[in-house]
Order: sequence, then C-alpha cells, then structure tokens
Amino acid sequence: METTRQNKIGRLLQKELSDIFLLYARNLQGVLITVSSVHVSADLSIMHANLSIFPTDKAQEVLKGIIEKTSVIRLELGNKVRHQLRIVPALHFHIDDTLDYLDRIDELLKK
Repeated sequence: METTRQNKIGRLLQKELSDIFLLYARNLQGVLITVSSVHVSADLSIMHANLSIFPTDKAQEVLKGIIEKTSVIRLELGNKVRHQLRIVPALHFHIDDTLDYLDRIDELLKK
C-alpha cells in the first residue's frame, strides 16, 4: 500500500517523464510513448514506470533504447525535479501490456 507522499511523488515523476518521452519520441518516427503508471518505493529510492508504446511491434526495441539511455533520462528528470526532490530515484522501465490484454479478451469474447 502506497502512502500519500509516494502517490504525490509518483504523479510528479509521471508528469515529468511524460514530457521527457514526448521529446524522445519525436526522434523516433511513428512511435508514441505513454507513461501509464509510476510506482515509487517506500524510501523513495526506486521508481518503476510502466510504459505503453505504440505500435506494439516496436515496443521491445524502443524499451531497449530507453533502458540504454536510463542515465540520461535520470539526469534530465533530476534537472526538472531538483527543487521538489533531494534524491532522484533509480529508474526501472517496464512495458505496460494491459491494452493488448484487453484486446485479446475482446477478441476471445467475440468468438
């Protein structure tokens, strides 16, 4: 169960990461990256972000590029939240596949 502080910091990090990925996705033609959820550990040292990447066939490739640039993303994030947070948490990114899961359920229900 997350505390109110964890939720507030999670929303702040989600907003700032969305801005960063908006600029990052401009370099990749035809790719849309959305930060669907952010979870912060109790001591605020680790952040797990679920990314929804469209089109889904490029998701693994884009995620691999994001993971390679984690240090650059963390630096940018630190510059944006330097007045709100003392320590920028370690970033961990995951693919959010809930939309694919919902599409699969709809497909099965139609049969």
